[in-house]
Amino acid sequence: MPGSANLNIMIKAARKAGRSLVKDFREVEQLQVSMKGAGDFVSRADLAAEQILKDELRGARPTYGWLAEEGGAEDGEDPTRRWIVDPLDGTTNFLHGLPHWAISIALEHKGKIVAGVIYDAAKDEMFFAEKGEGAWLNESRLRVSGRGRMIEAIFATGVPFGGRSDLPATLQDLARLMPACAGVRRWGSAALDMAYVAAGRYDGFWERRLKEWDLAAGIIIVQEAGGFVEPLSEGGDILDSGEVICANEVIFDKFTKVIRGA
Repeated sequence: MPGSANLNIMIKAARKAGRSLVKDFREVEQLQVSMKGAGDFVSRADLAAEQILKDELRGARPTYGWLAEEGGAEDGEDPTRRWIVDPLDGTTNFLHGLPHWAISIALEHKGKIVAGVIYDAAKDEMFFAEKGEGAWLNESRLRVSGRGRMIEAIFATGVPFGGRSDLPATLQDLARLMPACAGVRRWGSAALDMAYVAAGRYDGFWERRLKEWDLAAGIIIVQEAGGFVEPLSEGGDILDSGEVICANEVIFDKFTKVIRGA
């Protein structure tokens, strides 16, 4: 499963940042934490990981643009290529000592995601994909599940916290979906939710009000694993809207009809 030079750069950067995060995760009680907003925290570990990723990715490809959760956007000399990075997706889990968080790196070329890496450093699980080359978990090829019956399927989402305005819509989604399926999980990392769909651990995932860095890598990993990925609102754009729904091919139409209320 040889990857391109860019993919290898992404994997190397994720592993280096992952080592830093794992070290801090072991000392989570000593982390210096500041408040960014209601229910949204940033830690010293988060910022340090982003700097490692920036040094590695922009050091290797200095002409590429940059978009990251903490550092914002920077234009590159090459206007067609951009790194999209979340140094720590699942910050609240991290700060509570829950080993379910990830580094997410995507490469965008001419507005399309062409490569993605999601690294679960706590479990040493590296999910990655490149356009036309399939999706992988460490040394194993990934494939979405083949379940076609809703009552046998498990789905994932994010339940809005802190009184966010999209809570009523999500509760309505759950009211329609939960009687029809085998369960819904809320594990606190959209990047890993999408990686788990690609791995067949979940049969589908949907969520609103996400950011580009939450979604970008997961989009191509799910697609290259044989899954379907669409905007939650038909005709929209996933990265612009921050809304996504994805699932295996067999169950996708049934799942979207329930979530979209069709």
